Amino acid sequence: MSLTIVVLLAAIVIAVPLARYAGLGSILGYLAAGVVIGPACLGLVTDNHAISETAELGVTMLLFLIGLELRPHRLWILRKAIFGLGLGQMLPTALVIGGLTWLFGIPVADAAVLGIGFALSSTAIVLPMLNERKLLPSIPGRDAFAVLLFQDMAAIPVLALLPMLAQGGMAGQISWLTVLRGVAVVAGILLAGTIAVRPLFRMVGHAKSRELFTATALLLVVGTAALAEWAGLSASLGAFMAGVMVSDSEYRHEIQANIEPFEGLLLGFFFISVGMSADIGLLLRHPAQILALVAALVLLKAVIGFAVSYVRRHLTGSALRFGLALSEGSEFSFVLFAAAVADKALAQSLADTATLVVALSMMATPVLFAAAERFVVPRLEAAKPKPFDKIAPAQVDEAVPVIICGFGRFGQIIGRVLSMQRIRFTALDWSQEQVDVVRRFGGKVFFGDPMREEVMRAAGADEARVLVIAIDDMEASLAVAQMVRRKFPHLRVAARARNRRHVHLLMAAGVEMIVRETFHSSLRLTELLLEELDVPTAQARRAIELFREHDEKMLAETYAIAHDEKQLIQTVQDANKELLDLFKSDKH
Repeated sequence: MSLTIVVLLAAIVIAVPLARYAGLGSILGYLAAGVVIGPACLGLVTDNHAISETAELGVTMLLFLIGLELRPHRLWILRKAIFGLGLGQMLPTALVIGGLTWLFGIPVADAAVLGIGFALSSTAIVLPMLNERKLLPSIPGRDAFAVLLFQDMAAIPVLALLPMLAQGGMAGQISWLTVLRGVAVVAGILLAGTIAVRPLFRMVGHAKSRELFTATALLLVVGTAALAEWAGLSASLGAFMAGVMVSDSEYRHEIQANIEPFEGLLLGFFFISVGMSADIGLLLRHPAQILALVAALVLLKAVIGFAVSYVRRHLTGSALRFGLALSEGSEFSFVLFAAAVADKALAQSLADTATLVVALSMMATPVLFAAAERFVVPRLEAAKPKPFDKIAPAQVDEAVPVIICGFGRFGQIIGRVLSMQRIRFTALDWSQEQVDVVRRFGGKVFFGDPMREEVMRAAGADEARVLVIAIDDMEASLAVAQMVRRKFPHLRVAARARNRRHVHLLMAAGVEMIVRETFHSSLRLTELLLEELDVPTAQARRAIELFREHDEKMLAETYAIAHDEKQLIQTVQDANKELLDLFKSDKH
């Protein structure tokens, strides 16, 4: 075993720097190292099963760390993207691939399994690949993450479907028991996280032992993953839930610091095991057939992903990145095909071919993505029809005091008033159509994604005094606020909020100047309505002012209890009674 570890570490040390130096990313280096040292080439390591079991911990820890970064309220915000975009990508992909395999003479049950398995994409490939290029916080990065999270959650119905596809009457009963067990385990993990996690880490913290704290953190990750796997769910989904459970706790940063070193190395072992598992013998016997299947899979998934993203965002570069990132198969596909064979829902020969195709697609995607980033995406940026579509530092006046993110109706009003006061500003918007319209009418606005640090630096964020977030998308505005707080802490941030919940989330992100987009306009309309109903002007203005002061006071006071629905409801009821008393006393 010691020789195996030496070979693995040596392969990492040699292959990964070479791959990064070639601009292909570390993931391809790990995959290539696995192929070279595995049984298909040098045969230095042959026990792939033992390595893959350990390496799977890397995937679970990756999902745990991602869960740490997602507060429960943040996950709630992403719910539309997770279920809308996730289902919108996975369902058509599964139907198209399954339908094509059926047309080529594969039985319906086998075609259904292959369609679902090939529709899945690799969390372990996509997230590190995007993160390595600083693309995870970008639009394609966030959309890809939402799809991957949906796919992990889809593990319950996917696994339940396998026995139904098999030829056997009793299998359906077992599948529904699996579903019920899965639901019970999810509920148990969430309940235990709410009740037991904080007291557990508090007790461990009193011991003042770093080793014990690390062991407890590892137990939390591995324990929830094993429990989820026992229930027939994805182990990575269990780890993700564990991360979300402790994301709001005071121990979050300490846990992250203890887990990250294990995650990086074990994730590398996972990619090596994928490279080792590739059946090169099957590839050598049928090279044209296998390579054609890999090319067809990657092309189909990339095209479908591009279409789904473009319909949603209307951004060519973002759609290309999204489609290519999700063009490979998934590590869960291996599990799914093996389970399907065991349940007699998929023929062994088809499973062998499908497994090889998935493994090769996982190797191909990092190469294609790196090539697109180097050759295609820059050309797309350069091919845009206007010279103002990409910010360069020379285009922005020096020491511009204000940056406005989002230049729709809300942002344009701010910009017009600033112009009247001869206050210079830089406006950013990532809608090319909006940029074109504003430019045609003489406005000065640049195309750029304000969620990207390099775009903000090019816009002059290092020298600016105030950042205005006038974005109507709630999720995007929060992402900008959080990025600015980390990278440009000197900036004062003023933000547009859609509603009270959005205000609380912006407050949590450190934003101090917040205005609800419809609050003041609705108050002004109410004032006009009162005057139309013969309420004296002074009385109407006084009523509006009382309401405004009381509402803004309650908005600030309810921030601390926004997560407690019961207490929040009671507070709002008490506040309404207090407001009525205020109006009564004001009349006397």
